[in-house]
Amino acid sequence: MIEFTPIGYAKTPFEQIENVPVQGAGISRDIGELILDEEYAAGLDDLDGFSHIYIVFHIHKSKGYELKVKPFLDNAHRGIFATRSPKRPNAIGLSIVEIDRIEANRILVRGIDLLDGTPILDIKPYIQSFDNITDTRDGWYEHGLDPRDVRSDTRFA
Repeated sequence: MIEFTPIGYAKTPFEQIENVPVQGAGISRDIGELILDEEYAAGLDDLDGFSHIYIVFHIHKSKGYELKVKPFLDNAHRGIFATRSPKRPNAIGLSIVEIDRIEANRILVRGIDLLDGTPILDIKPYIQSFDNITDTRDGWYEHGLDPRDVRSDTRFA
C-alpha cells in the first residue's frame, strides 16, 4: 500500500467535471488558487522566480478505470496510457500552470484545469531547459481535435 498525504487543495471555478478545460497550460486561461497547508508555506520560498509549475494531484472524483477509453480529443477508443483520461488505475494527475503570484501559503495560477477541492500532492517548478523537449512525436493526438475548442463532458464522470 502506498499512501500520500495532500499538502493542500485547489480552489477553482469548476464544481463538476462538465465544461472543465481538457488541458491547462497553453489552452485554459482560467484562474485558480493552490492553497497549501500552513506547515508547507516555507516550501514556497524561491518559487516566485519561476513562471510555471507542475501540479501533481489526486483525481479525487475519479471512480474506477478502463484500459480502453474514448478521450475528449478523439472519437476512437485508445489505450488508457496513450491518453490523459482522468479515469486511471492510479488516480494521479499532472498539470502545468502559470504562476500569477504567491501570497503566503497560496499560489494564484492561470491555466487551471482541476476541479474545486482537488487534493494537491506535490508542486515542482517547470524548467525550460529540462522540460521543453523538441523533435517529439504526439501519436494519435497529431490528428486529434483542437483542445482550444473542446471542454470536458460526462464521459469520465
